[in-house]
Amino acid sequence: MASRNDSSAERAELASRICEELTVHAQIEEEVFYPALRKASPDAAALLDEARAEHQEAKGLIAQIEALGMADMEMDELVSQLACAVEHHVKEERTEIFPKARRAKKLDLAALAERMRERQQALQTETT
Repeated sequence: MASRNDSSAERAELASRICEELTVHAQIEEEVFYPALRKASPDAAALLDEARAEHQEAKGLIAQIEALGMADMEMDELVSQLACAVEHHVKEERTEIFPKARRAKKLDLAALAERMRERQQALQTETT
């Protein structure tokens, strides 16, 4: 039977991994996807500004989670808030941002996806 400390350590490790993955994801969107969509579809500016604000909210929660360092009820609550924020962000991407990207004639989605994959690999290499 696992001890309470083992469970706490596992939860803290999971929270840390979630934070790392979300940080990389947000950085890729901000560095690659958002600027490309903004250039190809200037009418997406307001949506992209809102998406960046949502990233800032997530980054704030991530900073709070990382500052705790150990899993407790406060960390659980912050991770729950982060999950809700991410769910909201993903819904807006699916229903508003991605359709704009698909309609943007000047946007080569295949090339953009490749650039995003390359940046993701570079960022993941930096963090390991």
